Amino acid sequence: MFRSGLLLMAGVLGVMPSLVADEPSLKFSLQARTTRLSAPDSAGHRQATRAETSLTWTPRQTAVIVCDVWDRHHCLNAVRRMEEFLPRLEQLLGEARRRGAVIIHSPSDCMPAYADHPARRRAIAVPAAANLPADIQYWCSQIPAEEQALWPIDQSDGGEDDDPAEHARWAAQLTSEGRNSGLPWKAQHPDIHIDSERDYISDRGNEVWNILEARGIQHVILTGVHTNMCVLGRPFGLRQLVRAGKQVVLMRDLTDSMYNPKRWPYVDHFSGHDLVISHVEQFVCPTVTSDQVLGGRQHQSRYDMRSTKDIATLEHPSDPSGDFEKHWTTASVPAAWKDISGGRLEHASGTLWLRCSIRLPSAWIGAEPLQLQLPANVIAEAWLNGSPLTTVEGTSGRLQLPQSAVLADGINLLVLKTTVTRAPSNLPKAPILHSGPRSLTCSGRWQLRLGSDPAWSAIPLPAQFGLGPDVMFTAGR
Repeated sequence: MFRSGLLLMAGVLGVMPSLVADEPSLKFSLQARTTRLSAPDSAGHRQATRAETSLTWTPRQTAVIVCDVWDRHHCLNAVRRMEEFLPRLEQLLGEARRRGAVIIHSPSDCMPAYADHPARRRAIAVPAAANLPADIQYWCSQIPAEEQALWPIDQSDGGEDDDPAEHARWAAQLTSEGRNSGLPWKAQHPDIHIDSERDYISDRGNEVWNILEARGIQHVILTGVHTNMCVLGRPFGLRQLVRAGKQVVLMRDLTDSMYNPKRWPYVDHFSGHDLVISHVEQFVCPTVTSDQVLGGRQHQSRYDMRSTKDIATLEHPSDPSGDFEKHWTTASVPAAWKDISGGRLEHASGTLWLRCSIRLPSAWIGAEPLQLQLPANVIAEAWLNGSPLTTVEGTSGRLQLPQSAVLADGINLLVLKTTVTRAPSNLPKAPILHSGPRSLTCSGRWQLRLGSDPAWSAIPLPAQFGLGPDVMFTAGR
């Protein structure tokens, strides 16, 4: 009876009942890199200091999570870059598995494809952990360490960097395969092997946490795509695991970012990705490379033609607040226009757009109306997730949020459109969101832009993917 129970639990956990203590030669010897940037000098340049810390991790206390390595993606260049490193990733998983580490495959939104897969059933069967972290089932857009950070790139267009003609052909091919060309993934990429006897499949934060706790996992290596979106934000991603107290590293040569060089800071794709890695190393967790496990050389993309690679900061950074008509800039609200971003708006006039993201718990959404109170004497149009707000009859400056557009327990995009004149003008108070007796004052950093493009009332993807952590407000429960 005892032996039968032991074998049953071993099958659920994906381990053999007679484990041998880890040999020293099997342990992971990692060089975990962090980055620190100095304050900007008069030209806006910041000096980078990098440091490495030696880590020795026992394999049976270590998990490798494979994030969103899908069989298809809507961006062809993203597919090309990912498929470049898949052979190296497959080698990494094989070596980690050989040493005794846990492998968790997390292709988000693809669980129906694995309903009957042993690795999926194994993940579901793991007992619920007693110490489930709060909100582990949700996307995480920010941890406390990032509150004072400025996000280094503009990804609000989705980060797609395809040639338009190539992209159109790729979209047509996806459609011919019976896929949604905007959301074409159905499973994990077939080049990544899933061990039916040992691995797990899950895209759910609580299930991944249950696996880590049941297996006694303290250390996590995260790989996959894309760093600036899913790798950081998913319920099983870097932020959630760091927030929950795990020791986490990102494998920086086996990942990629969604960044379009036509957006601020107007650098090539790989430099934009490097800036995201630098942000991770400063504010979230250290990074490592695959050669520290496999030997040989770390992966480098053949598409990366730069003479200087792996940058931490820009030698000649473009000014994120130098031209409000070219790109979005970050500034504090409330403020007089002359005080926002060093006075650059003092002599501006025209249409001013402001945007931020707001996490709204489900408790805010229900019987009580959800309304936005604009500051006194401020006239503005507003949108939530691309849907217009309407004026509340009989009120002054109070707008009704469309219930159907609100993402409960999710990240919502709020956009305001107002007018700046050359006469003395300001935003004397921050907008306030109301839900019955609850309120959230949106005082802090917003993104601003001058111009008349109506497309700025929305972005082409959910706010959790499009905006960084530096312009987010969170409503309390």
